[in-house]
Amino acid sequence: MSTVTTTPAARRDAAAWRSADLARDTRWMTRFDEAERADLLQVLRAGQRPGRALLGYRRGDFPFGQATLAKIRRAVDEAQHGLGVALLKGFPREGVTPDEFELLTWAVGLHVGVARPQDKMTRYINRVQDAGTVYRSPTGRGYSSNAELDFHVDGADIVLLSCFNQAPVGGDSMCASSTAAWRQLVAERPDLAEVLREPLPFSRQGEQAEGLAAFRLMPVYGEMDGEVFCMWVRNRVEQGEKLPGAPRITAKQREAMDLLDEIVRRPAFMYSIRLEPGDLQILSNFTALHSRTQFQDDPEPEKKRLLFRLWLATPDSPRLPASWDGFYESTEPGVVRGGAYGQHYDDACRRFDAEQAEAMGMRVGPGFSN
Repeated sequence: MSTVTTTPAARRDAAAWRSADLARDTRWMTRFDEAERADLLQVLRAGQRPGRALLGYRRGDFPFGQATLAKIRRAVDEAQHGLGVALLKGFPREGVTPDEFELLTWAVGLHVGVARPQDKMTRYINRVQDAGTVYRSPTGRGYSSNAELDFHVDGADIVLLSCFNQAPVGGDSMCASSTAAWRQLVAERPDLAEVLREPLPFSRQGEQAEGLAAFRLMPVYGEMDGEVFCMWVRNRVEQGEKLPGAPRITAKQREAMDLLDEIVRRPAFMYSIRLEPGDLQILSNFTALHSRTQFQDDPEPEKKRLLFRLWLATPDSPRLPASWDGFYESTEPGVVRGGAYGQHYDDACRRFDAEQAEAMGMRVGPGFSN
């Protein structure tokens, strides 16, 4: 069974989980059986075309079986309309190359939504591995470092994170319900909860397209249609206030930020999981915060920690608070929105966005003309 619900009140309650809830009832975890793994691998290799770029593939290239697709869709529904977190286990890994695993992650995304670019290079999927970058810097990104990360959300409706290799030490995933954290904030310090409804400067980390501001102003929490939405990336706010023209963080805002970070790391709110090779984690970027512990890599290059991150706009996405418009470009449901268009958004990107949006029954957002 699933915790997916239909009314706003029920969705709010489902998304306001605590760590004991995930530990007690693990229906948010789903495992592929042997036949489904064989289907995934057979369809992947039949659809793979040497030399073809990811943006050249379409959903019809990967006709997964109905049982396989049903499990994928249930997990996505759980992430979007239920708990805000889901885990698919048992993707084929043995004898699979990193490039094949990346394409498999991409193929799953083609059945779910429209992938969004993630950085200044306009990459639509990112390799999460230690490339030696400094996380706490004006251009730092957590996915290319080995640092422990702040609890945060990513820049699309949902994020998929597939595990190819795990680190021998560290690299554990952590998640917390931003809805449950909001309720705790209101209960403990309603004055600070209200402060987090005020705009803060979120840095674009130097990855904005030409002509765009280096930061965006938006609140951490907002509400729409009776539901609570969260946008929280502390590192971006800390870097954002240093930018020319950005407002400075007040003492009250910093106190509120500190309390939010303290709440989500309490054992009652933080759920830890060690992703295994073949796992795919799916998270809502509106109701679930996620993080990762620092890790030490394997000395052998082929065994180093490697995950693939995919951001997706989805056809059954919710309407967002009006204050989210500056980040997502559109607050309308079912629109291709979010992402970081970066500096290389070209005709191939536009063609993919338009064709994939049509296949998913979605409309392209304002950023399509970037």
